[in-house]
Amino acid sequence: MFSSLLKSFPPTADALTRSQICAQDWQLLRGDLALPLAVLKQPALQHNLHWMRDFCAQRGLHLAPHGKTSMSPELWQMQLDAGAWGISFATVYQASVGARHGVPVLLIANQVIQRADLDTLALLHAERADLRSMFLVDSPGQVDAIEAWATDCGFSGRLEVLLELGIEGQRTGCRTAQEAHRLMQRIAASPVLDLVGIECYEGGGATGDHDKDRAFVQALMDRVEACAREAIAQGWLAHEEIILTAGGSAIFDLVAERLRPQLGRPVRGVLRSGCYITHDHGGYARFLCCIAQRLRLRETLQPALEVLACVQSCPEPGLALLSMGKRDVAHDLALPQPIWRAHPQDRKPGARPQPVPAHWRITALNDQHSYLTFDATAAADEWPRLGETVASGMSHPCTTFDKWRWMPVVDDQYRVVDAVSTWF
Repeated sequence: MFSSLLKSFPPTADALTRSQICAQDWQLLRGDLALPLAVLKQPALQHNLHWMRDFCAQRGLHLAPHGKTSMSPELWQMQLDAGAWGISFATVYQASVGARHGVPVLLIANQVIQRADLDTLALLHAERADLRSMFLVDSPGQVDAIEAWATDCGFSGRLEVLLELGIEGQRTGCRTAQEAHRLMQRIAASPVLDLVGIECYEGGGATGDHDKDRAFVQALMDRVEACAREAIAQGWLAHEEIILTAGGSAIFDLVAERLRPQLGRPVRGVLRSGCYITHDHGGYARFLCCIAQRLRLRETLQPALEVLACVQSCPEPGLALLSMGKRDVAHDLALPQPIWRAHPQDRKPGARPQPVPAHWRITALNDQHSYLTFDATAAADEWPRLGETVASGMSHPCTTFDKWRWMPVVDDQYRVVDAVSTWF
């Protein structure tokens, strides 16, 4: 249910289900909902779901998109309906939300070591016999901790794990082949753990330089393939099929080339890119231009996430204040970019928002305000107007999603046609 307890939900409206929201005939361009408001554009969402489905299918890959991007069960279901094998998560809490919303495969792309988290995993499997989960291991000490937990609580099952290969100076994962060898051998001997594959994350090394990115990914995936071959040769895998998984949202095309090597047994290559469902107007948009160049693509992903705000003050020439701030929009990678404007008083049937003038910039954020600067020498019709709506695009969707507990889904005319919830 969606209710007035949620930011920007109409305080005069009763609690509504998704289907009831669709029947309200809310139109954002005529000011039916208070701003600021984060919205998802349905046509772009559908395009992105189909684009990534086809990208994976053409390469024989499976998709387990990172659910932490949105933490939205409704969006996860859209991804599963579009053919995703499972959903990736960063924490056991996130995975528990997924499990209780019917996600069939939980890929926790992180280490699990705390007893409370292990208790939760055991409970989730007790609740759902059909559930499959796996998480990352990168040290013998982690294996020791898991086995101690299993002994203390009497756990008699087995947990599927992926060996993580890491990169020096970056985050988790085995740094050397020797460390990986010892750890795979240790996991294979464990009475609690089943080794089912190899994992890595390449996104931290993305630069946007084709040659550098390709060399970096090839070296990393060489290590993944070498570990996989050793695990097979030594008999350390729990199943006939081996899982190889990688894929952020910046250079996923390069790892996709190496996720199904010929190993003499079934290989499940799993891509984990998560931001594709909404894409963005900043950092990932720039990286996607590189992907399009490498693959010679004319059509790629489309930005589906926008935050609408109201021009609430024009205190001096060249400056307007918008009604959104750090509590509403991502600002970890770059500031929002104003992209279109519309004034409720000018709304006519069939009218569309107009692009903002090229000189408009958001230059700073407070908790609840954006500083929109513009050329005060420009024509009057290029100045922001008090009360008008300004939509902005984000760089990095993840840290916009976590500021909202609901988002309306809109069509091209900004009529509300659906809604999603988030569970941060």
